[in-house]
Amino acid sequence: MRWKTLEHPLSQDELALWLHLVALPGIGPIKGAKLLQRFAISELINCSPEQLSVCGWNETQIRQWLDFSPANYQSIIDWGYEKNQHILPFDHPAYPLLLRNVVGAPLILFITGCSTIIGELQLAIVGSRKPTTDGRDAAQSFTRELVQAGLVITSGLASGIDAISHQTALQFGGRTIAVQGCGLNQIYPSKHRALAHQILEQGGALVSEFFPDTLPRPEHFPRRNRIISGLSVGTLVIEAAEKSGSLITARYAVEQNREVFAVPGRVNNHNARGCHRLIQQGAKLVCDAADIIEEIGIIPPAIVEQSVAKPQQEESLSDLPFSRLLDNLRSNEVTAIDVIAATSGLPVQEVMTELITLELEGLILSVPGGYVRTRSA
Repeated sequence: MRWKTLEHPLSQDELALWLHLVALPGIGPIKGAKLLQRFAISELINCSPEQLSVCGWNETQIRQWLDFSPANYQSIIDWGYEKNQHILPFDHPAYPLLLRNVVGAPLILFITGCSTIIGELQLAIVGSRKPTTDGRDAAQSFTRELVQAGLVITSGLASGIDAISHQTALQFGGRTIAVQGCGLNQIYPSKHRALAHQILEQGGALVSEFFPDTLPRPEHFPRRNRIISGLSVGTLVIEAAEKSGSLITARYAVEQNREVFAVPGRVNNHNARGCHRLIQQGAKLVCDAADIIEEIGIIPPAIVEQSVAKPQQEESLSDLPFSRLLDNLRSNEVTAIDVIAATSGLPVQEVMTELITLELEGLILSVPGGYVRTRSA
């Protein structure tokens, strides 16, 4: 079964409850998250109308919630059992940690492709749908250098800078994530179907918070933008007019306490005015990918290769500190923090504290996407 491969004992009825909660009118991600702080999803269906009313639900919402039938969601559940398709509720161990910490994070993510890539180190690249030659060149140059540094590129599959970034990442052997403002049975814009297929072929993913058959609508795209920035350690804006949708992504990044980078342009370039405004407001002006890499502090892959090439010392694993975490790390495989926490059975905060200690002792190394164990461990 699909959920067993994701190491989560979620029944179809429980998954149907998540879908039922998401489908409930007027219960958005923020209100839903607050509710789930008080009740587990399996407890919600047994709540009395009085308990739900205290949580702020109106009579219509209470009636619709209590009128629960798993059969109403069977087609969507079946979608999640198809090859290469995944449904991640908010409490799933594979739900990306960075996004989980965002106010208003989606209660459910739908993924086509690699389900673990969404927890790896990502940088969002967004910009004009009608870039100039300078904008195209910048997108290609930055993307090439960023994927060579080991970053996953995240964008929105839109025309212009988005598509150029996806395409360049693939061209230079990188991986990329496309977040959609529609369900994943749809591809928007449709002219990018071949690009979406190539993203999947090269180990990337398509991501959405909308049910699979949901059509694209204008109001979906700001919601998509908060996922783009929420998955990423930072957002790079390449050419954006003063009222560009890319600035919405940048604003979300600021609200999510993420880095915002902007590429300056010519003063008479209308497409550069949004970037100039971002720089005036405190975004970091960047001239090349090295400026971004320095700011977010990632380690080039060459350093990782040198580390895993060190001779192995004969030492009993049981004598090492935090051996429970070390058991879940390999010297030739990057493991994401979410995966380490899930497999070790420890709280994420405790895992992060212990990982820092292990890194200071030279037993593990922080790399793009998570951690690797050094040969000395």
